Formats: sequence, C-alpha cells, structure tokens
Amino acid sequence: MTDEDAPETAESLVALIDLLVEPAPPVPVPLTPQTWGWAALAVLLLALVAWGLWRWLAQRRANAYRRAALADLGTAATTAELAEILRRAALAAWPRTEVAALAGADWTRFLDRTGKGEFPAAAGEELRRATYRDTGTAPSPELRAAAGRWLRSHRAGPPVAGAPS
Repeated sequence: MTDEDAPETAESLVALIDLLVEPAPPVPVPLTPQTWGWAALAVLLLALVAWGLWRWLAQRRANAYRRAALADLGTAATTAELAEILRRAALAAWPRTEVAALAGADWTRFLDRTGKGEFPAAAGEELRRATYRDTGTAPSPELRAAAGRWLRSHRAGPPVAGAPS
C-alpha cells in the first residue's frame, strides 16, 4: 500500500461516516395496560370501592338517630329529658312493639341486654324514677355517663318497618 492510498482510504472512511443516517428514535413505551386482565382488575377495584362507599353511607344513615341522640344528650338539662332521649333512640333502633310498652325494671333490663356492659343499678333507679320526680331535677353524672355509653355502644335490633333508611 502506498502513501497515496492511505489518505484516500481515510477520506473515504470519513466520507462514509458522514453518510451514516441517524437511527429513528424508538417508539415511546405506552403507560396504559396492554392486556384485558388489568382492565378487569380496574373494574373489580372500582366496584369494590363503590360497594364500600355504599356500605359506609348506609351505615352512616342507619346511625343518624344515634348521632342526634348523643348531641341531644349533651344539652339535656333534666332527668326527664335524658329519659326521653333514651326512649327515642330505642324506638328508632327497635320495633315500636318491642320498646314502647317497657317501663320500670323491664326498661332498665332492656338497656342492660342491648348495651355493652351493664347499665349501673343506681343510674337505672334514677332513670325509673325520672317521670315521678320534680321535672327540673338534673341528671346525675353517673346517669349521664351511662346513657352516653349505652347510646354509643348498643346494638340496634331488626330494621323497623316503615322507617326511612
């Protein structure tokens, strides 16, 4: 090989390199799922979220009477008002035929049976005498605490027929 041939080769390599074309950039990778399984999973997840929201709203609606009774309990100034709040809450949670006729010891046994923990005997006695006492008598702290505990923890009975849901 001669010296004259070397520059031509170098010139021809540079010329060839200059003739190279840049490759096209790759197609961007899509960020959407490409199989039907992901779509099915998304639909299932959406249905699960919708069901959970529906259950939460139904539970919230079902416990509206409980929240109202607890709010009224804070403003109850007399034992008679407190007794009325408990009675209204029980009538909202159980059928009228089961609750309306309860009085005296039967009423406090009902409160014991339906709440978590026993309704204190002294508070139950005060509650039973509430309608016969002076209407301006304030409830004792023990009765107020027992009523609040019962309102927060009782288990509602079967759905009341005709009650709004």
